[in-house]
Amino acid sequence: MPASPESIRNTVEAYIKSVATGTADDILALYADGATVEDPVGTPVRTTRESIREFYQVIEPLEQEAELVTLRIAANTAAFHFRLITKMGDQTLEIAPIDVMEFDDDGKIVSMRAVWSQEDMITG
Repeated sequence: MPASPESIRNTVEAYIKSVATGTADDILALYADGATVEDPVGTPVRTTRESIREFYQVIEPLEQEAELVTLRIAANTAAFHFRLITKMGDQTLEIAPIDVMEFDDDGKIVSMRAVWSQEDMITG
């Protein structure tokens, strides 16, 4: 039986929270074995748990906050827009990607593609 919309929503919300304030392992726990990450779209796809962990470890020590802007769920797919604000001393960096995720029957992420580019970053 496919994951319910509620299960997918819970995973997306946990993902956003973990990206902002969790650890790489917190985020990795949301992914199914064999999952892929393409962030941003057009960069090499990460296909191993080790490469996905390395990707998220970069943001682990940063002071961040995040909020879900909008979420759409259809079948086993979610597309969502969220805002991530990173504080670096007196400066902030804001990025608001649109992520597209596919989920397995247990509500685990099997693929994540993030749509954004350097031009989308706002510094303040």
